[in-house]
Amino acid sequence: MAPALYPAAVSFDRYGPDVLSGAPRARGRRPATATVPADPGLVVEDVETGWVGAVIRVETSGGMQVVVLEDRRGRTRTFPLGPGFWVDGSPVVLTAPSRTTRRGPDVTASGSIAVAGARARVARASRIWVEGRHDAELVERIWGDDLRVEGVVVELLDGVDNLAAVLRDFAPGPTRRAGVLVDHLVPGTKESRIVAQALRLPGADHVLVLGHPYVDVWQAVKPGRLGLARWPDIPRGTDIKAGTLAALGWPHADQADIASGWKRILGRVRDYRDLEPALLGRMEELIDFVTAIPE
Repeated sequence: MAPALYPAAVSFDRYGPDVLSGAPRARGRRPATATVPADPGLVVEDVETGWVGAVIRVETSGGMQVVVLEDRRGRTRTFPLGPGFWVDGSPVVLTAPSRTTRRGPDVTASGSIAVAGARARVARASRIWVEGRHDAELVERIWGDDLRVEGVVVELLDGVDNLAAVLRDFAPGPTRRAGVLVDHLVPGTKESRIVAQALRLPGADHVLVLGHPYVDVWQAVKPGRLGLARWPDIPRGTDIKAGTLAALGWPHADQADIASGWKRILGRVRDYRDLEPALLGRMEELIDFVTAIPE
């Protein structure tokens, strides 16, 4: 099987675009108001003030239920729970959080059916590598339960420049597959050249390298989770993380600020629906690749 460098076209992608999302509203028809639970992390807009923020909590104050929202600069405001909000451009009535009973089987953050009482499997020989710690933490947030059930260990490359050395040491083979997720893997980039060279090494038939188009994995989190229409454009030559935090008005002076900023971003990620399909599909392919061999 020839190694893959870029994500291949597939006939079915469960994380593909919603074909109904762009449907125009009927002229003269007022959008229906939906009832939505004020679950933590939900991004809403107060119609009267225009305040946009993520739900932090619902509490009782002055004998009434209120919802506390945090905007992208970390400021909080409190509003009465009920009507008067928008979610994704549609009017909603916010109700108490929906942490009550579930219908149907439990699912993991990746959308897979959860295996009740499952214990972590003994680690496979195959591995998945990601570029850095933030990538690994995001993968753990969404696919951690699935990977433990499958016995797949995720390791750090500490930068794509180390890819060839890591693959030499790992020595992939028929029972030792290597899956690699690379940031900003698009034609003509430094990353694409490094990957092409690494895939000339012995054992490359047992290696699958896939990538997403984002300069940093932060951008694979849907910007709406932070109340943004889009992630800020950072000039070339500016550190992507520090530049992003600066554009958001968050502290960005040192590594501690970057770690704190990432913690805030990661805290807004609830499940697979909060990530871009370009990352979701690639991780699912890598997991399938490293687990599709007999033990």
